[in-house]
Amino acid sequence: MTTIESNLQGVRQRLERACAAAQRDVRGVTLLAVSKTFGPEDVAEAVAAGQRAFGENYVQEGVEKVLALRGMVSGVALEWHCIGPLQSNKTRLVATHFDWVHSVDRLKIAQRLSEQRPADMGPLQVCLQVNIDGGANKAGVTPDALGELARAVAALPGLRLRGLMSIPEPSDDPAVQRMLFRRVRELFDRLNAEGLAMDTLSMGMSDDLEAAVAEGSTLVRVGRAVFGYRPRKAPPVTSSPAP
Repeated sequence: MTTIESNLQGVRQRLERACAAAQRDVRGVTLLAVSKTFGPEDVAEAVAAGQRAFGENYVQEGVEKVLALRGMVSGVALEWHCIGPLQSNKTRLVATHFDWVHSVDRLKIAQRLSEQRPADMGPLQVCLQVNIDGGANKAGVTPDALGELARAVAALPGLRLRGLMSIPEPSDDPAVQRMLFRRVRELFDRLNAEGLAMDTLSMGMSDDLEAAVAEGSTLVRVGRAVFGYRPRKAPPVTSSPAP
């Protein structure tokens, strides 16, 4: 058994235990393997171990992997999710290569994705990123502005609004983790009660997936626990000799 295969098995077991504790069906929680900074060979190894849904934070890197895997894996349908911050100049790449995007927090971005989505690909599946704990430097729409954005995005052609995504500030306290995820779930429930038929709560990562599942997450984004610690980037090369 390879390291990635063993890691995937361990994460699946964690999900099973978390769902059992929450009295939920494990089939209601999707495992998204976050493969940023890892190469196509690592993704192919995860595919061989049965993983089908992958998340990428960096658009260009993700597109390169989408194209590479088409040549490396045959007869297997993979699902690609863009989960990182999205700038206007990257929307066309996302619209033409990804199946999902979790990080929409502005109407302008959603409009560009809608306009640039090829008709033959079907709707792009969209989650709105919510800044649930008010971090000034964090991406995400504020809870107060969420309803207006959600209704506007739901009306756009070429997109299908599926739900909400959030990345709360890290905490080692399960009670704090659950409290923040609960706030997201309450926003999700409120919007659904107002007529938005959403079905996806993208919450939880390697260190807090249990708390997220307990509060209703339907998709957990797990990188380190699947692929290991991310490779260190080499220092930049300079023309001056080292001292």
